[in-house]
Amino acid sequence: MGKQITKNAISPTRQEDYPEWYQQVVKAADLAEQSPVRGCMVIKPWGYGIWENIQRVLDRKIKETGHVNAYFPLFIPLSFFEREAEHVEGFAKECAVVTHHRLEPDGKGGLKPAGPLEEPLVVRPTSETIIGETYAKWVQSYRDLPILINQWANVVRWEMRPRVFLRTAEFLWQEGHTVHATSEEAMEETLRMLDVYADLAENVMAIPVIKGEKTPAERFPGAVSTYCIEAVMQDRKALQAGTSHFLGQNFAKASNIQFLSAEGKQELAWTTSWGVSTRLIGALIMVHSDDDGLIVPPRMAPRHVALMPIYRDDAERSQVLEYCRSLATQLRDVPYFDGKILVDLDDRDIRGGDKAWQHIKKGVPLRVEVGPRDIQADAVFVGRRDRGPKEKQAIPRAEFIATVGNILDDIQDGLFQRAKAMRESFVQPIDSLADFEAFFTPKNPDKPEIHGGLALSHWADDPTVEAKLKELKVTARCIPFDGPAEPGKCIFTGKPSPKRVVFAKAY
Repeated sequence: MGKQITKNAISPTRQEDYPEWYQQVVKAADLAEQSPVRGCMVIKPWGYGIWENIQRVLDRKIKETGHVNAYFPLFIPLSFFEREAEHVEGFAKECAVVTHHRLEPDGKGGLKPAGPLEEPLVVRPTSETIIGETYAKWVQSYRDLPILINQWANVVRWEMRPRVFLRTAEFLWQEGHTVHATSEEAMEETLRMLDVYADLAENVMAIPVIKGEKTPAERFPGAVSTYCIEAVMQDRKALQAGTSHFLGQNFAKASNIQFLSAEGKQELAWTTSWGVSTRLIGALIMVHSDDDGLIVPPRMAPRHVALMPIYRDDAERSQVLEYCRSLATQLRDVPYFDGKILVDLDDRDIRGGDKAWQHIKKGVPLRVEVGPRDIQADAVFVGRRDRGPKEKQAIPRAEFIATVGNILDDIQDGLFQRAKAMRESFVQPIDSLADFEAFFTPKNPDKPEIHGGLALSHWADDPTVEAKLKELKVTARCIPFDGPAEPGKCIFTGKPSPKRVVFAKAY
């Protein structure tokens, strides 16, 4: 038998087994791996490089809106959680709890916990309660407001069904927590930060999102209103890519955040919280990648150009490397997005084909090959990650240096347009419960993840609706801001509905 030819770098393909394809893309792109602790991950340099870019861009945007960074404790006294009943109920099942403060020999060659704590400490799943306690000390007068603070941190939410980047027991994120004198200011802040997240997703990560408000059943525990950006993956499932919460005075009451107003009255403050996490990397993988591996939008890429010298002997090596080093220096001086072109001059001693495929699987936007013939023509041989692996083009060196930013922008825009067209192809208005059930019922029992996509249906808040959705494993993703005011009847209850709601199966 002859050698079997593999058509794609990733096996299985998206069509064959989407969940396993996702895991194989993570592995092939060298993004992350499972750790010895179940549900936790080791984020490897390429994956962390993407997170650093998210951090860098978002941190700048956060500061441009008047916020500053601080840091708050990892451990939260259990009593703090108990002050806000809805909040503790919402997070109770996900909490990791520290109960002892030392270890001692167990007499059998091992160790056992000793020194019980007077009060158990929760490893933060989110920081509203401990930050509220701090803000209560900081806020005395209206002159102390607003407080606009963000922190970059890790959180722990005990996860029973982990999946790298999407659901892990520990993950990285930023969480903003603000305090305001009026409801109007707090609401303005909540929506401003949602816009910041949408801008990051669409203009930097090339992920189109739907902005909207969560239904009461999907609201953040303890919030008055929760707003979100929802993205759609290639398997038609939705993914919540960021949330911003108007907390009203609920947490101010629980933490006693009060201030003396300009009129001399004691008033409760109004608070917000908002955050995105490393699950954005999961979104990036599932929106853009293909059966050859990861595709990274240029504005998110840890490296824009993989520069690969091609030579046969030491004499050629010296000549080609000199040319490549000079080219790399020139490229690194070219402005792009919020910095300059990032170049990986890859002179590792491995086969050229293997090297190229590694960069393809990692999603590097541009692969540039340079050999003796290219030097003779003063040109480079360029492959784009948004095109087929064999689709390469010779470009004069000077022209490539002059246009590399435009090429990257073309890739960036193309990825966004492609993702937007994909999402629109999955959206369907549905006006009857029978059609809704059919839309979300898998056509193939062997592939339960394959289903309709996004349903736009009329909805009314009613307990019976949640029971039906749970049966179908579907959730109301959001009440979209840009949906038309189109009155109708709830497909579940027949009650009046002012506009359509987005429904989907989700991560």
